Amino acid sequence: MTVRDLLIRDETTDDTRHITEVTVAAFESLEISNHTEHFIVEALRDAGVLTLSLVAEIDGRVVGHVAFSPITISNGTNDWYGLGPISVLPIYQRKGIGKALIQEGLSRLKQRGAKGCCLVGHPEYYKKFGFENVAGLALTGVPDEVFFALSFDGHYPQGNVAFHEGFHATG
Repeated sequence: MTVRDLLIRDETTDDTRHITEVTVAAFESLEISNHTEHFIVEALRDAGVLTLSLVAEIDGRVVGHVAFSPITISNGTNDWYGLGPISVLPIYQRKGIGKALIQEGLSRLKQRGAKGCCLVGHPEYYKKFGFENVAGLALTGVPDEVFFALSFDGHYPQGNVAFHEGFHATG
């Protein structure tokens, strides 16, 4: 598989089962996971807040998925989004699929006029995309070193971030 064999597109209703399967498989062996990521995607979809839901497809098979949804910031800043969950089938990990999903998603957010994006994730991985830890911008209960923001216009809001309540879904 090469990245050029990869198709990244919007999810369709036919993809929902495949997205669930990819998400469950991607997080199955991660000890830091509560294994609720597929419930989060479903809750965001059911609430109608999936601003972007992109799938990665190879030879007609969904092998990856990324979700973007609106976040709120306590200072009232609008047009910021949360990235996640992001999932790639284990046998396709470390081949650039996650990177391609993130880059396409961020590009599409910018085209929609978004101001920025936040996420919780692995420090070394997300810094490659320009995400950084921002003093004065926090997610309650999450260590600063794993909470990241990326501004599209160079301005970072200050305050507490809240992801959609769908991120609390457990089943």
